[in-house]
Amino acid sequence: MAELQFVVFKLGNEEYGVNIMQVKEIVTYKEPVKVPNTPKFIEGIINLRSQIIPIVNLKKRFNIPGESINDETRIIVMNIDSKQVGFIVDDASEVRTISEEDIENAPDIIAGIDRKYITGIGKMGERILILLDMDKLFDEKEKESLEAV
Repeated sequence: MAELQFVVFKLGNEEYGVNIMQVKEIVTYKEPVKVPNTPKFIEGIINLRSQIIPIVNLKKRFNIPGESINDETRIIVMNIDSKQVGFIVDDASEVRTISEEDIENAPDIIAGIDRKYITGIGKMGERILILLDMDKLFDEKEKESLEAV
């Protein structure tokens, strides 16, 4: 059975995982520069080693309450459609290897348009990890907004 590696991060009390192959790096939180006329979940841009990176607030994108930035807050820089995008998360704590047999399809109760970017549910003992496909996170109009930033 194949094994997959995921970067684990938190939004509120929930744990999420993204394929490690999409993650470029994890950096400490840096206040983004606001950009006018962007969707509400785009916080702005940062300059990371002379590269301008758009920053997305995943809590706003997923409609999760709570806005606190603290010492645990991180930015996960990922490759999305050949563009680097940073995602603000509450904590990015570990890399986990999960066997394919411990990954189930997302339950039918998770319905609607938002289900398209949930690839499955990873089981790690008593812990549950919501696995995301970040390439499906944005629709075409939102991708254009990211390109414009």
